[in-house]
Amino acid sequence: METFRQNTAYKVPHAAARHRSHHGGVSAEEDRTECQIMNDSNACSEALEALQRETFNYFVHEANPLNGLVIDKTKPGSPASIAAVGLALSSYPVAVERGFTSRADAVKRTLTALRFFHQSVQSTDVDATGYKGFYYHFLDMTTGKRVWKCELSTVDSTFLLAGMLTASAYFSENTSDEREIRELADMLYRRADWNWAQNGGLAVTLGWTPESGFLPYRWQGYDEALFLYVLGLGSPTHPLPKESYLQWTSTYKWREIYGREFLYSGPLFTHQISHLWIDFREIQDDYMRSKNIDYFENSRRATYVQQEYAIRNPAHFDGYGAKCWGITASDGPGPAKSTIKGREREFFGYKARGVPDGPDDGSIAPWAVIASLPFAPEIVLPTLAYFEKLKLREKNPYGFKATFNTTFAERADVSHPWISPFHYGLNQGPIVLMIENYRCGFLWHLTRQCPYVVAGLRQSGFRGGWLEK
Repeated sequence: METFRQNTAYKVPHAAARHRSHHGGVSAEEDRTECQIMNDSNACSEALEALQRETFNYFVHEANPLNGLVIDKTKPGSPASIAAVGLALSSYPVAVERGFTSRADAVKRTLTALRFFHQSVQSTDVDATGYKGFYYHFLDMTTGKRVWKCELSTVDSTFLLAGMLTASAYFSENTSDEREIRELADMLYRRADWNWAQNGGLAVTLGWTPESGFLPYRWQGYDEALFLYVLGLGSPTHPLPKESYLQWTSTYKWREIYGREFLYSGPLFTHQISHLWIDFREIQDDYMRSKNIDYFENSRRATYVQQEYAIRNPAHFDGYGAKCWGITASDGPGPAKSTIKGREREFFGYKARGVPDGPDDGSIAPWAVIASLPFAPEIVLPTLAYFEKLKLREKNPYGFKATFNTTFAERADVSHPWISPFHYGLNQGPIVLMIENYRCGFLWHLTRQCPYVVAGLRQSGFRGGWLEK
């Protein structure tokens, strides 16, 4: 669909132009491209909205109307993902504003989910729903009980709580249902015991199980835990200490890759997911002040590094190029090994792929490209147009499938590009939300109204920009 080459009216000022420096800011050529795109017609707006609507339908048809839980992926028998529920809760306000659903329907879905988590069992039982205000990564779609002996996930609970707080900010009318949404969201957020999740240390642990206790790993190094620490520091009941955030940022790795300096993390989604809710333009913590950029600009640079890696294509995967990139945590055609054109290839299943250090097996995730729209529309939109030519949405009920791999198609026993057979809730949400942030910054403006997020940012040392207004 060539209309993806033409940009919708992006009303939110772009941060990138303010960060040109030897640290790897945008070039004059990139800036000219951006200006050209921003002055194009609004034809892309219709194309993006159609994709947004298709993608949102996942949260309509893959949710249990009796408890609000959302299935992790469309594979039959899959459990619910609490992160997917959080993304659904964040997407309902977008759907109301865009006319994908009614406000009454969104209120009903939201309230059903919040009531379920409020009433669910919080205990050390092996089949509870959660403990200490956090929740198990995967839950049975019908009963809401823990499945697979999975971990009580601190980061997935963060995304769930983010959805609850988004709902609280949006549903502000003086009706009994919307008041209950605000009250439940507030109570559920306040219940999370972030101090317990530290397990006696400064950094927050990844999780806990009733069988073995805390997992041996903590959130360290730049990744999707940025929002986790912000929500933890903003808690009025069990707040993380400021030292917890400083401990986290002390493990950051600043790198120069392909001539661009940025805060490194390999998978593309780690540069996106906290930005679903928080507008990081022109606000800086101590670390980013020392680098003279913000996290938004950092994500822009990471996006360009992704494209450059695909252009250079050091491992010679089929199809990689300026309009075919997007390497992240995603589904894949493996596990499998095969010799292709004299080269031994290993293919993975679901795995956190990254650049430039890998792992990489030729799998491209369209959703991760779309989630970079606010950062670099000038390279994202042409890539989406290319994906359309590959017919990656054809006969798919919810927009793009999770991943495709054309290198895998070169095996002797495969005659066409591999395309993931599934849609994932964790992929669908960022598409809906980042298209909306790109178009008007809607989620960002909602989150600015959340006192807990604002408090967490300030406790983390963020200053400047909208935080000062």
